[in-house]
Amino acid sequence: FYIGVLDIAGFEIFDVSMRPEQDNKWITVLYDEIIPLKFHQQYNSMEQLCINFTNEKLQQFFNHTMFVLEQEEYKKEGIVWAFIDFGMDLAACIELIEKPLGIFSILEEECMFPKSSDTTFKDKLYAQHLGKTKAFEKPKPAKGKAEAHFSLVHYAGTVDYNITGWLEKNKDPLNDSVCQLYQKSGVKILAALYPAPPPEESRQMI
Repeated sequence: FYIGVLDIAGFEIFDVSMRPEQDNKWITVLYDEIIPLKFHQQYNSMEQLCINFTNEKLQQFFNHTMFVLEQEEYKKEGIVWAFIDFGMDLAACIELIEKPLGIFSILEEECMFPKSSDTTFKDKLYAQHLGKTKAFEKPKPAKGKAEAHFSLVHYAGTVDYNITGWLEKNKDPLNDSVCQLYQKSGVKILAALYPAPPPEESRQMI
């Protein structure tokens, strides 16, 4: 297995060709700082997108500081210099993720509708971005790999993502055991904030 790594804090590209009998193996990640980290993952999910988005922003900050602001400083100091465009502007991918009607925005919108699903989320992503945004691609089916629903062209390479369960993750519901613990709290106001749900029969009658 491999992971693509670039210069700031580690970029995650999981090779998802793990077969079921191999899923107890660890995938090793090496950062530029040569710090080994280990992940147990079969496909790239919402967590990897958040990590890769953060690294995309960090890399963009680094690029802008080192390759744009530095050259502007040369000009201010009167140094004879021909401006060089290093072609390292990552705005397209960043905006695809964070802008209005971007991935995060569409995900947030889908979480507001009771009948939304992974499929409706995927359909909206495709309708909004496929063929319109270069950084958004439809992944090619790969034998022996987990299903990928869309691909993003990051600065470190193209990463396939699987959106299974993203809506539930984004809603971030409290664990049932945590709610039950609060319900039994001796602090009355805390217990009142987490009332027990009505019985299933009552909900059906409503």
